[in-house]
Amino acid sequence: MPVISAAPYDYEFDPSGLVLFAIDMQRDYLEAGGYGSSLGLDPGPSRAIIPAMQTLIAGFRAHGMPIVHTKQCHKPDLSDCPPAKLRRGRQALRIGDEGPMGRLLICGEPGSDIVPELAPVDGEIVIEKPGKGSFYNTGLQDELDRVGATHLVMTGVTTEVCVQTTIREANDRGYECLLVEDATESYYPAFKQATIEMVRSSDALIGWTTTSDKIITALDRL
Repeated sequence: MPVISAAPYDYEFDPSGLVLFAIDMQRDYLEAGGYGSSLGLDPGPSRAIIPAMQTLIAGFRAHGMPIVHTKQCHKPDLSDCPPAKLRRGRQALRIGDEGPMGRLLICGEPGSDIVPELAPVDGEIVIEKPGKGSFYNTGLQDELDRVGATHLVMTGVTTEVCVQTTIREANDRGYECLLVEDATESYYPAFKQATIEMVRSSDALIGWTTTSDKIITALDRL
């Protein structure tokens, strides 16, 4: 099988089963006035990964490989949002409250849209998820079965929350997960670094880590 240079050792992958994940790259997390801002956090640094993600998305599209875009958002009536999640945090605005881009983290509102630079195209998988993990209460498993997924490349935000949760969910389901270091970000740099180290610890017990250029190099060799 072809390999991608990675840590803690090279990542072997089946090209027919390789899938790219772009996790929660939505306006609520990446633009001022969104949910991240309501928590008092600066969304600016997370935008720095957009170019690397654009390169990966273009590479996967060029090879006809599947791409999964996820969005964390809830039904307008909040019936899929546990009360404990609604109560959590001390921000002025909470999930479902009206913000500059519509109701925060509500499906169909402008803030839930994926940023234009990374917008999905027809035929790509889009998952609306009510939780941090992409498998919880979604149709993701069926979609991965449909495309024959075996190896998952993970990008997006935030590294220590939705990205890591999805990696752990996927690992438990038998997928080989690769985290792209320069295509994932956190509001807290130390949390990102800790997650990278956890994912690749114990000889890839949970997964591997690499950079976007190494993935593109491997794809170009196919």
